[in-house]
Amino acid sequence: MSMVFKHNGIGTDGIDRRLSVAPMMDWTDRHCRFFHRQLAPSALLFTEMVTAEAILHAGAGRFCRHDGAEHPLALQLGGSDPDRLASAIEAVAAFGFDEINLNVGCPSPRVQSGSFGACLMAEPELVARCVSKMAQATDVPVTVKCRIGIDDMDEMSGLDRFVDAVASARARIIYLHARKAWLDGLSPRENRDIPPLNYSRAGMLAERCPELDIVLNGGLCSADDIAGATQGRQFAGVMIGRAAYKTPLVLADMASQIQGTEPASLLVLGEIMTGYARAQMADGTPLHAITRHMLGLAAGMKGAKQFRRRLGEEARVQNADPALIMDTIEQLVAVNEKSVA
Repeated sequence: MSMVFKHNGIGTDGIDRRLSVAPMMDWTDRHCRFFHRQLAPSALLFTEMVTAEAILHAGAGRFCRHDGAEHPLALQLGGSDPDRLASAIEAVAAFGFDEINLNVGCPSPRVQSGSFGACLMAEPELVARCVSKMAQATDVPVTVKCRIGIDDMDEMSGLDRFVDAVASARARIIYLHARKAWLDGLSPRENRDIPPLNYSRAGMLAERCPELDIVLNGGLCSADDIAGATQGRQFAGVMIGRAAYKTPLVLADMASQIQGTEPASLLVLGEIMTGYARAQMADGTPLHAITRHMLGLAAGMKGAKQFRRRLGEEARVQNADPALIMDTIEQLVAVNEKSVA
């Protein structure tokens, strides 16, 4: 399997973007990211989207705490006011994020009502002002995540105009979800599947803008998908979403094939996550807040239903012991070793 990325995926800022895990609301919190780090040691991880207003009103600490093991780590911001976005970046500076990403791709009505997310693709000059102001507030890369278009926007001229405006503000990395967002008529869930994927259009953009690093996102569920979608195209890397969350071992396989890293074995993973859970629970975190991100670990394996039940239900019991993680993984390994024998 051949996966060749532009300048081997290493940007001029030194960040390896061959493989990244997309920001996903209610999913990619700090506990999820720590878990994913054990499976993809070198992948670029993203926070959930947090709005500039939330940071400025509630304080950065509520949204930005993370474990050092999560790096390289990008913070995704939502907003459309250049000055407020810049102020939010200044407020989070002490947390040491490796990248700041502006969300111009989320299609949810709640995000639209705040005049940010995918609807901003209709206002490329405003996005350019946001990016410019954000870049002035930090020394780390400011990047943009967007779609190939929205609603009736022309996928050719509309996307080119948007990217040209962003590039004029000196953004050099674009995470491109290779499908349109239909803001009028489709729900956020439907927007993840119904608009057709167009990897060819994404590839054309990468070829047209060699000075930019285009990272492909959308519909990539396996290493084979990635190889097919990127073959012969000048992408700097790929971004994985739901596949990384729902089938974590697929993420581990992608990391191995793309970045040459080796994930923790299941038993070592159990030890690491048990220790992590013990430390987090000492600070008041409930066990299920951690184990809920691990439910897909047994996908496709014998004993998967029992695995999900224990980590999904027994972890919710008051005073649940973090040793449940290790015990459940040991059971999973034993069942599958027995079935092979």
